[in-house]
Amino acid sequence: MTSTADDAAQLLAISDLHIAYPENRALVEDMRPGTDDDWLLVAGDVAETVVDIRWALKTLAGRFRKVVWVPGNHELWTHPSDAVTLRGVDRYEYLVEMCRELGVTTPEDPYPVWEGPGGPVAVAPLFLLYDYSFLPAGCTTKEQGLEYAQGTGIVCSDEFLLHPDPYPSREAWCRARVAATERRLAELPGDLPVIPVNHYPLHRHPMDVLWHPEFAMWCGTDLTADWHRRFRVHTMVYGHLHIPRTTVHEGVRFEEVSVGYPREWSKRSRPPGRLRRILPGEGEQR
Repeated sequence: MTSTADDAAQLLAISDLHIAYPENRALVEDMRPGTDDDWLLVAGDVAETVVDIRWALKTLAGRFRKVVWVPGNHELWTHPSDAVTLRGVDRYEYLVEMCRELGVTTPEDPYPVWEGPGGPVAVAPLFLLYDYSFLPAGCTTKEQGLEYAQGTGIVCSDEFLLHPDPYPSREAWCRARVAATERRLAELPGDLPVIPVNHYPLHRHPMDVLWHPEFAMWCGTDLTADWHRRFRVHTMVYGHLHIPRTTVHEGVRFEEVSVGYPREWSKRSRPPGRLRRILPGEGEQR
């Protein structure tokens, strides 16, 4: 799939490629930039195995001027089909080093500044996880939320495959990531807009359309609920929900850019795997 061709560079985004599905792998094989200067933001869930993650990111890095990656929950799984059996932080750091070998920017690298049309703007790849604070209605604790989810049969596979080692829990890992990221964002120049890229949205409002509201527990944290105001966010780019759409919350644009599974995208009228243009946006110089 090619992006809209134009003479000016574009900042493009995609997520939830899930290339274990042959149909989705074919989408990645067809992805091309519209110009030689296009950047691509990849907001997580490329695949479950390191070999597949490497193939996809290497393929895309060979085509786009810059590729920026953040981990989704699937990359962090210690999956029985993966030859790499690392868990938790060790697995994440292994993926970061792999990306650096491929020339792909990660949440551990300096935030690059997009100087193309619509810029300058800092592109901030984030890795924040979740802390079960997006609880179902009527629940006040994680335990209540998990009990409710088990009763409905909607329990994220993270509970079995995403290990937080050496942290005692996924929420503890989330809190540590949020605190470290908050410090980095606060160090950005106050007059520089920022495009955060995270697998999960920074705010809960995108969960309002979930068919299974209990799944929201695995979709972010209330700790970032005001970040779109605090850090001069231009556009928030995320995935995970498999509900590609644009929302505006308190004047800030939120872009869900996922591909999703073939059983999901095959029902949509729009062709799958189209890269979402983040910049230039409507009304911005191209």
